[in-house]
Amino acid sequence: MKYKYLVGVSFIIILSAACKNKPSSNSDIPKRTVFLEKSVMDTTVKPGDDFFQYANGAWMKKTVIPASETGWGSFYTLYEDNQKNIKTILTEISAADNSNGSLEQKVGDLYASGMDTLAIEKLNYQPVKPLLDQISAVKNYKELVNLISEGYKEGNGFLFGIYVGPDDRISTKNVVNFSQAGLGLPNRDYYFNSDSATVNIRKEYLKYIAKLFTLTGTKQAEAEKQAAEILKLETDIAKSHSTPVELRDPIKNYNKFSVAAFQKQVPDIDLKTVFNNLLIKTDTVLVGQPKYYKALNTLLKTQPIDVWKNKLKFKALDNASASLSKSFRDARFNFYGKTLNGQKQPRERWKSMVNTLDNGLGELLGQLYVKKHFKPEAKERMLKLVDNLQLVYRSRIEKLDWMSPETKKRAIEKLETFIKKIGYPDKWKNYDDVSIDRGSYYKNLQTIAKHDYKEMIGKLGKPVDKTEWQMTPPTVNAYYNPSFNEIVFPAGILQFPFFDFDADDAVNYGAIGAVIGHEMTHGFDDQGRQYDKDGNLNDWWTPADATKFKEKANKVVNQYNNYTVLNGLKVNGSLTQGENIADIGGLAIAYQAFKNTKQGQSNDKIDGYTPEQRFFLSFAQVWRIKTRDENMRLRVTTDPHSPEVFRVNGTVVNLPAFYKAFNVKEGDKLFVKEENRVKIW
Repeated sequence: MKYKYLVGVSFIIILSAACKNKPSSNSDIPKRTVFLEKSVMDTTVKPGDDFFQYANGAWMKKTVIPASETGWGSFYTLYEDNQKNIKTILTEISAADNSNGSLEQKVGDLYASGMDTLAIEKLNYQPVKPLLDQISAVKNYKELVNLISEGYKEGNGFLFGIYVGPDDRISTKNVVNFSQAGLGLPNRDYYFNSDSATVNIRKEYLKYIAKLFTLTGTKQAEAEKQAAEILKLETDIAKSHSTPVELRDPIKNYNKFSVAAFQKQVPDIDLKTVFNNLLIKTDTVLVGQPKYYKALNTLLKTQPIDVWKNKLKFKALDNASASLSKSFRDARFNFYGKTLNGQKQPRERWKSMVNTLDNGLGELLGQLYVKKHFKPEAKERMLKLVDNLQLVYRSRIEKLDWMSPETKKRAIEKLETFIKKIGYPDKWKNYDDVSIDRGSYYKNLQTIAKHDYKEMIGKLGKPVDKTEWQMTPPTVNAYYNPSFNEIVFPAGILQFPFFDFDADDAVNYGAIGAVIGHEMTHGFDDQGRQYDKDGNLNDWWTPADATKFKEKANKVVNQYNNYTVLNGLKVNGSLTQGENIADIGGLAIAYQAFKNTKQGQSNDKIDGYTPEQRFFLSFAQVWRIKTRDENMRLRVTTDPHSPEVFRVNGTVVNLPAFYKAFNVKEGDKLFVKEENRVKIW
């Protein structure tokens, strides 16, 4: 379960490592001596015209995205390297004679069961057939609701977006949260937009639904009819959904009900039975989007039961498709891989299994990996970097010319109470109730799903555990969690190009320093600023300061609204404003922290570049990523992060130091008049 407003630095989650015991020093890994790649640059481009191309242009021109990938670049190559390292471990451990119930046995046998494609092929879709039969036996919508809610504790739930996490206004208390659900396409816009790309996606979605049905023996004509009915039903559901931008408002999405009051919202759904099936014992619930549940209440009783049953059958097949025979996996890839993301061919099986291990047994896998691939001194260096940036952030808040002393005081209190998590958890999740059978891949996934639900629902009625991590330690990413008021840097991101123990300060501050500043700034972006130092949704701003913040944030929205991605498709400045604020603030803070270092106060060049130039080049080369058009369209619609070119160019144009470092002047394409530049933090 991921908390509602968890905000990371990246759009992709990638594997790396973590450890229970003190990790090894990795003395066998050769030291890197070159940290900025001059060969990837295009120095025929003026840095003041397009800094992203100046820093990365030669690489962008010659790089071909691998057929199995949605994009390629810094994040992807680190992902690839980590997967190869993990594969070596998994291959060795799955071949060993491990004691039953041990960490090694669970990890090794799950990998082996997923790699046994011959056994998976023989079963075809038999593993999911019992669930399909249960759905077939349903006679009316009340039985349907009973089946839906019963399924959650078995890992088969539908239609209720349920999770247990902190109450946004009482951050120490775990509560049940209900959110909108019920769609098969990425979000509501995919059901209504009329552009040719979206229309084609809907056509391919219909084909995918029908294909799954035909693979279970349904006649083609009947399968196509069922697919059309399912799409129509989902379109009706989508009408009740909030947009991605609307979901960014924590106030509007905080709706607390007594169970009795929630029951009045959904009079035809027996909540007593539903909650009993879900193992929920509570008097109070949070409902993010009540409009969805009101619509669901109506649709359940007014839409034909056979259409509902077919929708559930499709979702059962869809959810299971990656773990069934090749024909199902191919059908899934053709829609999700090719149509939505532009992949030309599936990823190798072992790579999919590395992801499965990280998603299912991530903190067990991390313990194995880090013993070979994580440097302990990285954690110490990161703590110093975080502390340095925190001091700079405080000084910048103190000097703000637009914020009152009263609000400054509270902002500093929030900054200084950040929980800092680096590398890996202090305590590890317990998987004692997970039994892994080397001969049954699908059964293993069911067992893990049951464990996950049991673990989640077990939090209800207990205090929030702020030692818990919301990303597995083997992840190349970082995040800010407003309910915990924490900044978290998993071990996976503490590697080149983000961080290298031997790199000069300009490189590390431009890369991981900007990431640290980014996550800190999430605590003060359009969402994060609404939470206080204790993680509660609580207005700690004076009205005048809040108005000034919104005016400045609107400048960010307007700036990014003007960026064109593909064929007239523009960045959604409202959807991306939090990440853009974090990028701009994070880089400014990292730069000031860098200028406090010995190198930052010198004029010594390395590889022909000044310290300031190396700082900005390091930042730009971290975001050296090339993306398929299909995946970019998906991201612009769903992802709160701007495309990489604008994460670079849109950020640096607001920093005076960039203009000085590269002699950017009026007339250059990136030049923005000083009065029009954004400065919030």
